[in-house]
Amino acid sequence: MKRNLLLVMAVAGVAMMLPMGATAQDDGYVVVEEDVTVVDLSQCGDIYHSSWKDNWFMQMGAGMNLPMLENYLPDGTEKRHITAAYNLGFGKWMTPYLGWRISGLYGAIHWDNNVYSKAKYANANFDLMWDMFNSVGGVNTNRVFSIVPFVGLGGTYTWDFNDRSPAIRTSYGDKPNQWTLPVSAGLQMRFRLCRNADFFIEGRAQFYGDNFNNYAYGEPVDVNITAIGGFTINFGGRNFKAYNPCGDLEYVMGLNHKVNELRAALDVTSAALAEAEAQLPCPDVKPTVVHKPATAPAPAPDIILLSTVRFARNSADIADAEMVNVYNVAEWLKENPKQNIVIKGYADEQTGTSDYNMALSRQRAQNVYDVLVDEYGINPNRLSIQAEGSDSQVYETNDWNRIVIFAPAK
Repeated sequence: MKRNLLLVMAVAGVAMMLPMGATAQDDGYVVVEEDVTVVDLSQCGDIYHSSWKDNWFMQMGAGMNLPMLENYLPDGTEKRHITAAYNLGFGKWMTPYLGWRISGLYGAIHWDNNVYSKAKYANANFDLMWDMFNSVGGVNTNRVFSIVPFVGLGGTYTWDFNDRSPAIRTSYGDKPNQWTLPVSAGLQMRFRLCRNADFFIEGRAQFYGDNFNNYAYGEPVDVNITAIGGFTINFGGRNFKAYNPCGDLEYVMGLNHKVNELRAALDVTSAALAEAEAQLPCPDVKPTVVHKPATAPAPAPDIILLSTVRFARNSADIADAEMVNVYNVAEWLKENPKQNIVIKGYADEQTGTSDYNMALSRQRAQNVYDVLVDEYGINPNRLSIQAEGSDSQVYETNDWNRIVIFAPAK
């Protein structure tokens, strides 16, 4: 009730200060009567966010290296060597579209520089990742298959060379190891196994200066191509909350129309008051006392609770903005200690099955029940829970039915 009153007062205050206007629509904007509400329709749509604790992941995998180095046999022919590579990494999805990770690679590289040569390397990369399917096809955290391009910058340490002639030399002799800074690009194909696990296959090309294998000759760029397969563990699954800035537009527009009606009624009342004041002073009227037989007091009218708690799609979490409505109900219960209520949970019929929606609506009602009892100290004997699911819908507008409402207990 307090929330509704505050909204009406806020809209009324703005309406009193702004000039009269007509309803219009132009260039993607909706201007509501009295110029109270101006909404940029281009900004409508879900905006996703998450806590810093959510959407972390770790990956483990193995695969192969294909180094593109000085691969020449004594007769001048080229020969490529495929070797094993191992991968470990961790990262975080900041939004459903963009994420980052730190990924490490370890393995051996083999090549022919007139003689068979080999070395070991360890590499770490900082990668920026883009979920292409969420960006192009809409956000779906349960999508079975996704393609994720990425780019990265890293550092590589190469050592244990078995052939240093003619290797890069220093004033102290042959250089025993090498530090390099590669840039890389790649593509990951991700297959969802369950809420907390994925299988992935990815290919990466790393571009080095000509000293990656401690030997500078021929082409000015050394390339190492890796192909990795493995598993990704998603800590807590993929958890993004959606917010639509236009979700309450119809509600605010309805309040605006009510303000206009109240303003018209106020004008009529003001005119009637001015007419009455013009006839002052009024003659004295002696009060007439009428004795009525004693009767039983009239029954109290039914109590209607106007507070509702709205929820995001597929969620039973109470948003911070909705906590004021739970608070209002708690205060009303404290002011009416003999009144008990029923907490009714609902779900919209266009999302999920009937059984799923019934369980979701029960959890929504349970969460409100827990807040009233645990945070506001309401006696649990005064509360009861009723799950309505999506079999019945309170509002014609489907998005409005992801709610919990309150009714007096019979």
